[in-house]
Amino acid sequence: MPRALTVYSRSDCHLCEEMIAGLQDLQARFVFELRVVDVDADPDLVRRLGEHVPVLMDGKRELCRHRLQPASLAAYLAKMP
Repeated sequence: MPRALTVYSRSDCHLCEEMIAGLQDLQARFVFELRVVDVDADPDLVRRLGEHVPVLMDGKRELCRHRLQPASLAAYLAKMP
């Protein structure tokens, strides 16, 4: 089963769109499932994250916030089994 990364996002967020596009590009090199969660659909996430989206998570580990760092993420994914 491939690793699952989760992007906490909201609609009409250009940073969210950029992060998702960058992650889709990385899927050409690395096997992982990409899950996108709409923060605005969950009041708890709205409270926890506010305007601080997008957030990329691997389980409970935050990998990045606001902007994707493709080289850092590629190095992280390369080390994963």
